[in-house]
Amino acid sequence: MDKITKLFGKALLASVAVCALLTSPAHAADDADGTAQDMLRVCAGAKENPYSTKDEKGFENRIAKALGEVMGKKVVFAWEDKPAIYVVRDQLDKNNCDLVVGVDTGDPRLLTTTPYYRAGYVFVQPADSELEIEAFDSPDLARANNVGYEPGGPAEVMMVKHGLFSKNFNYVKSLTNYKSSRNQFLRIDPALMVSNVLDGKSDVAIAFAPSVARYVKESGGKLKMTPVPDKNFRFDGEPVLFHFDQSMGVRKDDKEFFEEVEEALKKAKPEIIEILTDEGIPVEEPTQPPAGTKS
Repeated sequence: MDKITKLFGKALLASVAVCALLTSPAHAADDADGTAQDMLRVCAGAKENPYSTKDEKGFENRIAKALGEVMGKKVVFAWEDKPAIYVVRDQLDKNNCDLVVGVDTGDPRLLTTTPYYRAGYVFVQPADSELEIEAFDSPDLARANNVGYEPGGPAEVMMVKHGLFSKNFNYVKSLTNYKSSRNQFLRIDPALMVSNVLDGKSDVAIAFAPSVARYVKESGGKLKMTPVPDKNFRFDGEPVLFHFDQSMGVRKDDKEFFEEVEEALKKAKPEIIEILTDEGIPVEEPTQPPAGTKS
C-alpha cells in the first residue's frame, strides 16, 4: 500500500483534528475542585475552515459540542494555530489533549472508535458543465482546462497515471503561490479551488468532500459534486484510496476514556449526521466493522 496515499491522502486536505483536554497536569487545580470533570476541553484548529475555526462555526466544532452535550460536559475550546496534521504528534502524544475528532478509522497512531460516517473525494464542476467527468479515466477530464487538486495527495497520483500532471502543473502550483512543498506542509484553501471553478478559472476541482461541501452548497445550485469512484490503482497495481471511514481517536493506553467516548458517540450519532448533512457533505455508510477499529 502506498504509505503516502494511505496515511496522508485525507490528512493533506486537511482533515481537521479536534482534541479534548480532560486530565492534563495543567488542569490539576480544576481536578481538585471537580470542575474538570464537568468540562470537555477541546483543542481545535483556529484556521481550519470549514472543519474548525475560532468563531466555532466549523462543522467539527459543532460535532465536538454535540458529543459534549451527550457526555454532560461543557465544551471549552483551546485554539491551535498550527495545521491540524500535527495535532497527534504535538498535542495528543504530549498529553495536552485526549480526543481527536475526524480521523481515518484505523489510524495506526491511535485507538480509533467505531466509525460514525464515511466520506470520499469528489469532482466539483459547474452544474451546467458540458464535461462529463465521473472517473479519472473519463475522456472529458483530459479535455478540462485547469484541474485543481491538493499536491501530494491521491488525486495527484491518478493525474500522473493518466498523463494529466504536466498539463495542470502550473495551475496547481499557482494555487500555492508557487511555493515548494519541500520541508513544509502546504495546504490549498478549499474555498479557493471551489471559487475558481465558480468563476470559470478552472473546469474542475478534485477534493475531499468535507473540505468543499460547504462552498458547493453556498453556490446556490451553480456547482455540483460527483463522487470519485472506488477501485483506483497506481501503475504497479497498488490501490489508491479516495474514501475514508471517519472516527474519533484517543491514545492507545487510554482505554477507559475510549469506552466513554464510544458510548457517547452512539447517542450523539444522529445529531452528528444531521450536522454533516446540514454542511452538505455526502454521507456514506462506514465499511469497517467495529472490531477492526481498535487498532
